[in-house]
Amino acid sequence: MSVAEPRRIVLFRHAKADWPEVTDHERPLAERGRMDAAVAGRKLADHGISFDLALCSTAVRTRETWKLAVHELPHRPKTIYEERLYEASPGELIAVLNETPDDVQNVILIGHNPSVHGLAEILSGSADDEARAHMERRGFPAAAFAVVTFEGSWKSLEPGTGRLDDYWAPSE
Repeated sequence: MSVAEPRRIVLFRHAKADWPEVTDHERPLAERGRMDAAVAGRKLADHGISFDLALCSTAVRTRETWKLAVHELPHRPKTIYEERLYEASPGELIAVLNETPDDVQNVILIGHNPSVHGLAEILSGSADDEARAHMERRGFPAAAFAVVTFEGSWKSLEPGTGRLDDYWAPSE
């Protein structure tokens, strides 16, 4: 693939988690989260993006979200469970994305707030007006995702280099 072809990053926040007596990292999805993760997977499939790579936090709720969402996709991408995504800042997420090989065109990152929402805002130097307004109005609730495109190599990804093309959040 040429680095001149647009690349896509889908920033996907884990679905609604439960609050049992476990550490934060071990929190599972709530029943609502399991339903929303599958719905989000169907919405991702509707976008027709063929993911080459999934980067998923090692937290239980992100792994469960991805497991339910990926079943709705027409093809399962290579998945890397990445410890650095848990409690990462937007800058740390960019550093992980900068390591992506240039033969990868489309990445989905399954992570946590506030970093996923922050990264969507930081990367988006431009935006589809409707997508930006929707994200500003809704914030980044559980199971929401943003689609950001950019041109160039993964190493060149930095604040302001992307365009927010779409945003989706489950209904309340």
